[in-house]
Amino acid sequence: MLSNCPYNRPLKAGDVTIYDSTLRDGEQMPGVAFTHDDKLEIARLLDDAGVPEIEAGFAAVSRNEMEAIRDISRLGLDASILSLCRSRVQDIDCALDAEVDTVLIFAGTSDIHRMYKYSSEVAVETLEQYATEAVEHAKAHGLKVSFSCEDGTRTPLDVLMRMYHTVDALKVDRLGITDTLGCVTPEGITYLVKEVKSEFKTPVSVHLHNDFGLANANALAAVSAGANAITTTVNGMGERCGNVPLEQFVAALRFLYDYDIGVDCSKLTPLSRRVAAMSRYQCSVNHPITGENAFSHESGIHVAAILNCPATYEYIEPESVGNVRHLRLGKHSGAHILESRLKAMGLDYTRSQLNMMLDEVKRLGEMKGRVTDEEFDRIARRCLGLDSN
Repeated sequence: MLSNCPYNRPLKAGDVTIYDSTLRDGEQMPGVAFTHDDKLEIARLLDDAGVPEIEAGFAAVSRNEMEAIRDISRLGLDASILSLCRSRVQDIDCALDAEVDTVLIFAGTSDIHRMYKYSSEVAVETLEQYATEAVEHAKAHGLKVSFSCEDGTRTPLDVLMRMYHTVDALKVDRLGITDTLGCVTPEGITYLVKEVKSEFKTPVSVHLHNDFGLANANALAAVSAGANAITTTVNGMGERCGNVPLEQFVAALRFLYDYDIGVDCSKLTPLSRRVAAMSRYQCSVNHPITGENAFSHESGIHVAAILNCPATYEYIEPESVGNVRHLRLGKHSGAHILESRLKAMGLDYTRSQLNMMLDEVKRLGEMKGRVTDEEFDRIARRCLGLDSN
């Protein structure tokens, strides 16, 4: 039995999709380098989960990168395959060699990027010229094109609109807003998306970083404001503090807003844990949705309620996101979980024996934080006089 939060409201949004960047921005996380086989496996897992678009990499980075993207393109997946590109014709050619469906062309447009990112200060007119050449070249070769202003949330609105008008006239397929430093607030991204949507009929995508822990909140705000596509990464991997976590964004849409974007939520936890293993980056145990503790309970009061009705302390069923419930033993445990465990073990006990076991569990929990099943088995058998030692 589940009970929805009565204060939530339906999401006022049009068609929304995601394009997952685990294989590009996710791999840019310091210390992460996927092997060729890793990349193909992750692409298959994303596709199997129903992710509609996969940003498979940055084809111009190296020959190996291009070949990995090309091999993903040749897997015959249902998902569209994307490559990041700078506003350079050469980058587009690399993406063409990789046989992708879509290119994500970008240019740094904020004052600080135009002044310090490039070899010398770059005028907006020059960025327009580069963008035009790249977009025209991509379109001439049959590619879909998304154009993004890097560091868009620190770019003056008039510059953003100017760049968007330039590429929109070339019939790009998406206009991208990028919060490169993760510094925009939900109110800020709401305003910006609405401004762009009011000016253009072209779909709008949003790429968000998590430097202030706001990536998922900003993604949901952007969708509510009319954004059509959101970048995600598995486990929120990515530069610095990462990106919008795929599992959290999809689950929030599905279970809080009743908005199904076609991703199979039951595959989120296996996907999360497999990517974590391949990246050698382990999520925290309390990682929302897919973490080991996401559906774990120790407090005696909580466990007693969970045993009667899981909805008392679980908003969704763990199986709905491919996770499992854990009832842990420790210093906060109460008698109800011990009774449940003893019943499952087929052991009879008296009230005094139960209290003795509970004291032992609490004492051991205070010493080491958690009591394992094996430790409880020994405690129970000792207190019941069944220990042969």
